[in-house]
Amino acid sequence: MRTTLLIAALLAVGVAQAQLPGWSGPYGSILDDHETAEQGGRALHHLYDMRPEAAEAAIDSLKAAHPGHPIGYFLDGLVVWWDILPVLSIGETRLDEAFFDAMDRTVKAADRLKKEKQYPLDAVFFKAAAMGFRGRHLSNRQKWLAAARDGKASLELVFDLAERDPENPDFLFGLGVYNFFASAIPKEYPIVKPFMYFFPDADPEEGIATLHKVAQEATFVGTEAAYFLLQIYMAFEPDFDKASEMVELLRERHPSNAFFHILEGRVQSRWGRYFSAAEVFEEVIARHDTGEPGYTNGLTQGAWYHLGRSHMSAGHLDEALLAFAALDELASNDERSVYRALGRLRAGMAWDRTGHRHEAIIAYRAVLSLPDVADSHDQAKRYLKTPFGT
Repeated sequence: MRTTLLIAALLAVGVAQAQLPGWSGPYGSILDDHETAEQGGRALHHLYDMRPEAAEAAIDSLKAAHPGHPIGYFLDGLVVWWDILPVLSIGETRLDEAFFDAMDRTVKAADRLKKEKQYPLDAVFFKAAAMGFRGRHLSNRQKWLAAARDGKASLELVFDLAERDPENPDFLFGLGVYNFFASAIPKEYPIVKPFMYFFPDADPEEGIATLHKVAQEATFVGTEAAYFLLQIYMAFEPDFDKASEMVELLRERHPSNAFFHILEGRVQSRWGRYFSAAEVFEEVIARHDTGEPGYTNGLTQGAWYHLGRSHMSAGHLDEALLAFAALDELASNDERSVYRALGRLRAGMAWDRTGHRHEAIIAYRAVLSLPDVADSHDQAKRYLKTPFGT
C-alpha cells in the first residue's frame, strides 16, 4: 500500500551528481556527501540494469564506509526486492523472509540514529521508506493488520517529510500513493475496511493527479510514480492508452530493464493486442539469446510463459505449445524456476483444447512433480479429473 522515495532517488543522485533538496543545514544526511551519493547511485543503477552482483558490491562498499547506518540494510532489501518483483504476480514467497529481515534491520538502525541524534533526517527518511515498503509487501500477501500498522506509522513520517518541503514533487510521492491506494484497496478487498478506520480520508483522484505530477516533474522518483500509475491503469482503473503511456515512459528511462520490457508486452496482451504482444516477448527472448546484460534466464522464462499465454488467448494453440516447450527447455536445469510448473499447466490446458487428452494428462502429472506455484497443483488435479474447457 506504500512504497519508498529512495528507489529512484538514489539512482538519480548518482547519475546527476546532485544534492538532495532540503537535506542540508541542521538536519544533515550522509547523502549530502558526494562520494556516498555516488556509491548509492551506482548501487541503484546496477539494480535497474538487473545486475544484482554489481549492486551488491557497491552496497558492500557503502556499508563499510557507514557501518550501522540504515542505508546499507535498506539497499540490501532492494536487491532482494528486485528478485521478488518479476514473480510477484504469481505468488512466489521464497524470498519474503530475507526481504522482511532487511527492512526490519533498516527500521532498527534508523531508531538507533534517532536515539543517538545522528543524521536525524536519515532516521525519518529510511524508517519511512522501510516501513512503507514492508507494509506494501505485507498487503501484497494480504496480511492486512500488519500492513495497516506499518502503513499508519510510515504515513506519519511521510507527512513529516512533505512538511519539510511541500513544493517538492519528490516529497509528494508518498502522499499520492496513499491517496489512491487507501481508497482503492478497501474497494478491492472489503476485509481491509475496518483497518482503515484510523487513517485520514483519502482522495483517489487527487492521488492520481499527484502521481502524474511526480512522474513528470520529480527529480528523483518519477520512475516509481510511473510504475505505480502503470499498476493503477492495468488493474484498478484499466485504461490501455494511459497504461501504454506509462510503460513507454519506463522503457525510455530504463531501456535495459528486462522487467519493464516484459511489462510492455503484458500491456499489449492485456487489451487483446496479441500480435504486438508476441513481438515484444520475442524481442525479450532474442536479447536473452544474444547475451544482453539483465536479460536473465528467469526473466526470459517469464517472457516465454507470457508469450504462450498470449498465443492461447489469441487461439493460436500450436504456437502456444511451442512457447511452453521452449520455456520447459530453458528451465530444465533451473531448480529455482517458478515458471516451469505454470508452463506445463498451460501446456496441458492447450493439449486439452486441441483434443490431445493423453498429452494433457502427461503435462498435468508433470506439474504435480514440481513445486506448487500459484495453486498449480490444485489446478492440475482438477484438470486430471475433468479436461480443461469442458
